[in-house]
Amino acid sequence: MKEVEKTIGNLIDKIGVSFIGSVDDEGFPNMKAMLPPRKREGIQHIYFTTNTSSMRVRQYKENSKATVYFCDKRFFRGVMLKGTMEVLEDNDSKEMIWRDGDTMYYPLGVTDPDYCVLKFTAYKGRYYSNFKSKNFDVIFKV
Repeated sequence: MKEVEKTIGNLIDKIGVSFIGSVDDEGFPNMKAMLPPRKREGIQHIYFTTNTSSMRVRQYKENSKATVYFCDKRFFRGVMLKGTMEVLEDNDSKEMIWRDGDTMYYPLGVTDPDYCVLKFTAYKGRYYSNFKSKNFDVIFKV
């Protein structure tokens, strides 16, 4: 794979469902389907919305280790990224990814206390395509 960030970025931008993984209090992995990311900065930082009251938020606050998985079922390819997940509850972060129509999920608007941002920071990845997998490091850009 010549252009890792471009190839994976294109895959992320085309998917309809994302999967995020967390670790529960017994040390087991937990997976959840999510809407596509709201924002990404390359493949290093990926932002999602969720409910502050969710089990996943509690798990990330206790253990920030995380994975995200994006799958293109049409071409049977996918990427798993490993890293950490931060729970952001500040107004700037919430406003950054707020969209019209979000009141369907967060009726009190952008300041809804049950609305927060998940910021995933990737360190490593594994890309699957054409019956082959390849590990890679995520290059941090300043």
